[in-house]
Amino acid sequence: MTPNPAISKKWLLLILVALPLLYLNLWENHSPVSAKTQDTYKNLETFSNVLSLIQKNYVEEINTEEVIQGAIKGMLITLDPHSSFMKPDDFKELQIETKGSFSGIGIEITIKDNMLTVVSPIEGTPAFKEGLKANDKIVKIENEPTKDLTLMEAVKKLRGPKGTKVTISIHREGWHELKDVTIVRNVIPLISVKSKILEPGYGYIRINNFQTKTTSEFNKNLEKLEKDDKLKGLVFDLRNNPGGLLDQAVRISDIFLDSGMIVFTKGRIKDQNMEFKAHNNNKKFNFPIIVLVNEGSASASEIVAGALQDHKRAIILGAQTFGKGSVQTVIPMQDGSGLRLTTARYYTPSGRSIQATGITPDILVETKFLDKKDTDEEKKAKKPHFLRESDLKHHISNGKEKDKESKKIKDEDKTETKDNDTLKEQEKKDKQAQIKDEIDRDNQLKQALILLKSLNIYRQMEAEK
Repeated sequence: MTPNPAISKKWLLLILVALPLLYLNLWENHSPVSAKTQDTYKNLETFSNVLSLIQKNYVEEINTEEVIQGAIKGMLITLDPHSSFMKPDDFKELQIETKGSFSGIGIEITIKDNMLTVVSPIEGTPAFKEGLKANDKIVKIENEPTKDLTLMEAVKKLRGPKGTKVTISIHREGWHELKDVTIVRNVIPLISVKSKILEPGYGYIRINNFQTKTTSEFNKNLEKLEKDDKLKGLVFDLRNNPGGLLDQAVRISDIFLDSGMIVFTKGRIKDQNMEFKAHNNNKKFNFPIIVLVNEGSASASEIVAGALQDHKRAIILGAQTFGKGSVQTVIPMQDGSGLRLTTARYYTPSGRSIQATGITPDILVETKFLDKKDTDEEKKAKKPHFLRESDLKHHISNGKEKDKESKKIKDEDKTETKDNDTLKEQEKKDKQAQIKDEIDRDNQLKQALILLKSLNIYRQMEAEK
């Protein structure tokens, strides 16, 4: 091959560096060049020729660095949806994802079936409030097709200053045409853990995503739940959780497990084969746990659900999860850019691969949220009235009605409680009513609470035998 003087000095330096490495490899192996190595070198030669022709003949002068970066991006796109090359600015964006906050619409996205797809909206964000759902296809951003965009390019288009608008065109299964949704960007606070008491004795804790402080936040919330009310059962919500940091998923699982495997990975090279095991904890949690999952539960949340399911420590309830079971290693480059490369697969303790299959719940319950309007209409709907003994004229009392009447008279004679106490009591009642309304509108949460109560009744029956 005759070198073309139009090739940039940078590219020539790359070839000069690569050739000595190739000869060194041949010397170390003391063997002829393998067919695979010959093919690789031949393809690099073809690439160099194409670059040279573009530099010489393209209608306009090109930026060689941008062309080479474009080639690298194209190379990684052919591998899988999660491998990508990040320019220095894109690499900084990635580092923001696990700490602090950013301005955007609040969704986790991926490439699925060559389409930009919503993994899950982050609860409470603009995208969540506008009704975006897991598996929605984002066909256009600001009327520009997303087909050829990389993940990082799509992220940059969706993020922006607080108060600015972005219009996306989405397609959902069952729809016959695209729907344009205009969303006002806002600061997306990365609040990882939330909790509350559903009913006396029954707690609820939710992880939105796995960040650097998730485990410490989780422990604080769990301690508060136990302090407020001795727990008889816990609903652990991982729905619409797109994942995050592997070490945090392992630590969260370890809270409820005393021994055994949590998750392990397998890759092509030995360094990518890792095992993460549980440790004996000083504090034991004996209450039953229901883990809620749905189509938006992915990656780290699937690791936690899979570990607790395989160890029979929790019942998994909800819908089939997303199935993102691959490990990405982020490799910083000298120029500030980064390479995000898929290097292994996740496996649950029993050896199940999460990749492309996800976690199958023990109890399948369809993901369905009733609107508040629907709930109000249901409440207004006429309910059948069944005649009871107490409705009959001249029914015999149970002997306690006089006691109730006497107590009522005494209560009326008591002085009214202080205004502050009354206000606090009213606030408590309002909060309980709000939680009850949330349970009524969330069929999966409602089923989980019923199941926890049933488990406790059964345990009491067994203890009394």
